[in-house]
Amino acid sequence: MPEPRDAPETSPLTAAIPVTWRRRLSLRPGLERVRDSGAAIAQIVIAATGAFLLAHYLLGHEAPLLAATVSISSLGLARDARPRKVVETVLGMLTGILISELLRLVFGSGPWQLALTLAVTLLVARFLMPSPQFAVAAAIQSAIAMVLPAGPLPFLRLADGAIGGALAIVMTALLPRNPMSTELRDARVLFAALDAAMGRVVQGLRRGDAVRADRGLEKARGLQGDVDAWRTSLESAQAVSALSPFLRPRRIELARHARVLQSVDLAARNLRVVARRAAYVVRDGEPRPAIAEPLAELQRAAGVVAHALEDISAEPAAREALLAIARRLDPAAMMPDASQGELALLAALRPFAVDLLVASGLTHAEAAAAIPRI
Repeated sequence: MPEPRDAPETSPLTAAIPVTWRRRLSLRPGLERVRDSGAAIAQIVIAATGAFLLAHYLLGHEAPLLAATVSISSLGLARDARPRKVVETVLGMLTGILISELLRLVFGSGPWQLALTLAVTLLVARFLMPSPQFAVAAAIQSAIAMVLPAGPLPFLRLADGAIGGALAIVMTALLPRNPMSTELRDARVLFAALDAAMGRVVQGLRRGDAVRADRGLEKARGLQGDVDAWRTSLESAQAVSALSPFLRPRRIELARHARVLQSVDLAARNLRVVARRAAYVVRDGEPRPAIAEPLAELQRAAGVVAHALEDISAEPAAREALLAIARRLDPAAMMPDASQGELALLAALRPFAVDLLVASGLTHAEAAAAIPRI
């Protein structure tokens, strides 16, 4: 991950996005989706085919459709492939099939029986689990089980669904998707957005430009979505690595990423405070390079923290760079004649620096101790 640089003074406030026919007909977005879904597609194909073959040849079922559909629906193409989510979906579908089989034994099949089955399934599913996906999965499979022709014996479709669900869970462990690449990609997106927000605030302070400062505040306020995306993919990676024997060696690395995420989440919140105060201070149009420079140094150091996610040997360099900045963050010493607004802005850099120090490997107590007392 390259170390970020200060945004050039001539950089525009917004980047132009081409909206030409070439852009609309580009194959790149589709190819990227195919690339990112490759492991998930392999999981689904193997699990669904394996479940169908097991139910057909091992149990002798003529057309075990539910074995395949349960596998497909359990795994899906969603980015959140935590085993708990897969198991929850499997249980929801088996619940729907079981209810459908029971009601079919009592009332037979037909339009009103389908309506009754769906109503009972949704009521039971909502009672059992708070997740809407659980209820929807149960309803879909109950409808399929009710509409399909009856088998020679009751509950054969439940056995098919159980095989499909079991294969889905096994594939989650034995053929896991690549959660590390997804969570690292989300981490890069977050750090790039953090860098862009800091860069705009730095420009606003250097130039006394309220428009750029406001743009930095807008970007800082938009960071939470990137934080949440990384948290989702990271939690998914941790859950899969706990189950899969092939990914267990990655658990230590993922725990380190979780520590960085927690600190960067706090840093993003504190950056919003910094950006808000910067936007207020530069309303007078006066440049403030004395405040812009330490923030620019923090921006560069944050880039080293981002690089350390993939290369842990860069953590000491990030730590030293941040410590060098943190030890100077005494508002009165940096700007003896500062206004109250400027002092408040300098003071807001202190917790922001602490969060980045914790992301670089220090404890919170060690990071706080590096900041001068005021």
